Amino acid sequence: MTLLIAGALASFFVCWALVLTQNWHGRFTLDSAEGVQKFHTRPTPRIGGVGVMVGLLAVQWQAPAEWQPVLGPMLLASLPAFIFGVAEDLTKKVGPRARLLATMGSGVLASMLTGTALAHTGLPWFDAALQSWWPLAVAFTAFAVGGVANAVNIVDGFNGLASGLVIICLCALGAIALQAGDGTLAGVMFAMAAVVAGFLAVNFPLGKIFLGDGGAYVLGFWLAWLAVLLIERNPGVSPVAVLLACAYPVVEVVFSVVRRIKRAHPPMHPDRLHLHSLVKCRVARKQLAHWPTVMQNASVSPFVWIIASGAALMGAGFWNWPAAAWGGLVAFTVAYAVIYRRLALFGWR
Repeated sequence: MTLLIAGALASFFVCWALVLTQNWHGRFTLDSAEGVQKFHTRPTPRIGGVGVMVGLLAVQWQAPAEWQPVLGPMLLASLPAFIFGVAEDLTKKVGPRARLLATMGSGVLASMLTGTALAHTGLPWFDAALQSWWPLAVAFTAFAVGGVANAVNIVDGFNGLASGLVIICLCALGAIALQAGDGTLAGVMFAMAAVVAGFLAVNFPLGKIFLGDGGAYVLGFWLAWLAVLLIERNPGVSPVAVLLACAYPVVEVVFSVVRRIKRAHPPMHPDRLHLHSLVKCRVARKQLAHWPTVMQNASVSPFVWIIASGAALMGAGFWNWPAAAWGGLVAFTVAYAVIYRRLALFGWR
């Protein structure tokens, strides 16, 4: 509990200090309110990832010895994702492809530092290939890590949305780790959730500071890497259940890529057709028209959190039951598609 409090407070106070000193660094750190995916109404610091990184460093500084083999390599490996993300936050000149490749590089670095790669997916024929050729396992790990990190960045659209989703996913993974008897990994996951909660306390609901690309990519990397460790350290854990626990951001990015390809747009082309964007335009803007814009924006996050919690709870419940986890994943994907279609065509009445 002391570690959780220390991580949360460190993240909170660094983020709050960045808000209070924005007149000094705002020339480089403020996020404009203009853009395809911009819903906020005033320039806002977008370097909340700095607070998150400091928070986890505070956890590592006080963590017991058995946590260090997890925390040390994870923090070191996250640097490419963090540095490239913060560079974009400060310069607005680092493209999405470069940031994605940097995050995949973090996945490769984590595998090199720990000797661990994702070699269990629940698909026997694929697992045989991954386990027989280490470079393929490392490449697949990098692909999975990059995909999840990009997914977290994509859902970072409203106050509290991405950070709340990461907390939900981490708590679900922590519950799986506890059930599997991996108390060390569960502790790291809950400590990281506390760090993110420290940022969330400044970000939600009024949006005083944003995660930025640095924060979104590094949180996505940490989430993905902890999921890899959970699967590889605990043979009894179903990989599909782990995927189900993190299903919302993954399903969102898959739908986004498919949608953009169907519209003849590049897969990374920004748009306002994400589920959270539709919730704002078709629900919050109409049903909460009398609310201030900032509160309309904030109201989107609880709506999405509820949807994501359904998948996370199923993932934690079906942690060692692959058939049920597959069923849960299919059911969640269908439910997502139904909600999305209704919002896209009719709104919500």
